[in-house]
Amino acid sequence: MIAPLLATLLLVVQNRPPLDSATVTRVLNQLKTSDSTVCALAGEALTNYGGFWGHAFADPGMPMPQPMPTPMPMPGGAGGMHVDMHETRHETDPAVLRAFRAFIRDDNRCVRNIGARVLGNHRGSESYNLFIGMLKDARADFRETGALGLGELEDSRAINPLVAALTDDDSPVVRMTAAWALGEIEEKTAIDPLARALGDRAPEVRRTAAWALGEIEDKRAVRPLSAALNDAVIEVRLIAVWALGEIEDASAVPLLATATKDRDPRVRQQAAWALGEIEDAQGIGSLETLMRDPVADVRKTAIWALGEIEDGGAVAALAVALKDTDPEVRVLTAWALGEIEDDRAVEPLVGALKDSDEDVRATAAWALGEIESPRAREGLTAAQRDEVGSVRHAASWALRQIDDNDDIHVRVRPRVKVKP
Repeated sequence: MIAPLLATLLLVVQNRPPLDSATVTRVLNQLKTSDSTVCALAGEALTNYGGFWGHAFADPGMPMPQPMPTPMPMPGGAGGMHVDMHETRHETDPAVLRAFRAFIRDDNRCVRNIGARVLGNHRGSESYNLFIGMLKDARADFRETGALGLGELEDSRAINPLVAALTDDDSPVVRMTAAWALGEIEEKTAIDPLARALGDRAPEVRRTAAWALGEIEDKRAVRPLSAALNDAVIEVRLIAVWALGEIEDASAVPLLATATKDRDPRVRQQAAWALGEIEDAQGIGSLETLMRDPVADVRKTAIWALGEIEDGGAVAALAVALKDTDPEVRVLTAWALGEIEDDRAVEPLVGALKDSDEDVRATAAWALGEIESPRAREGLTAAQRDEVGSVRHAASWALRQIDDNDDIHVRVRPRVKVKP
């Protein structure tokens, strides 16, 4: 049975034909007895007609960002590529929606939740009443599906029922899904109940409540999230740090100092990312400490964050990092100094034009072009004779920036803004 089902799904994914109710009914009936992984893949294929959601269908889920240093912008370009993916909602045949609705109380959790996502994505009062009714069902698994559907609807009328489920339901899965739904709706009235949920006995509820607070992006959540930085469960700490970065309020900077000292390097790296997102000079001291972290990814993210903050107070520490043993760290350091654009970085960057790694040399040349100091001319002129073409090109571009700045004050600023 699995092979024909996978063939059907492959056609759906590749061709995107209009769905019909018979196909929906046939596929969902087959999924009722399929492997959970197959069911999740089918859910992605079927529901992508309503736009990209990015959640696993076995779990409401939430994005767990992995902070990555910025790609290196090169001279002469636009400074990086931006991909903008917007969720789109398409009109669907009412018969198809009825076919999904027929499975909304199915005993198979995956199939049931696929139906909830499709119906929620297409909105409507009928779906709202359906999910509100399910949220009050005697069966916990049906209450979970009700909360899931309400989150997809993103209807503010659901806030009070979802808060009641988050607060009072005896099922941790229902409480978790209610927290997720509140994060999807993004109404500030949910901040206080979500903050209380950070003390829930179930770690999955605490984790999801922290995510939801990050989605709402209100500075009132900073204080309760700071308590979650000491949670015993690493997933909760990671999400709490991510949420503070999403909120981007300077009051979180001193509180994130706790996370920069976490025993787990993933939390330290996430803290560096959050400080970079907030972009406040208060974070420089903590980030300079992380630049000496034994884990290279932590050091890289700290350097990226200093580049995002763009404060000259970090130049001295970054100049030291230009001699790091990891060439990727040195590349990122040169990029950060270019972003800061402080004249004190000229000498260290001129020295980096002789680095053994060609990417470091090219990035140093680019950074000197960003700073636009005449004191870099001699070193850049020598770099125009570099054996590597990308270094020569970057050096020539940088010299043009210096000359333009002297003569007609024209600036070329390839920039990249990274948000993991």
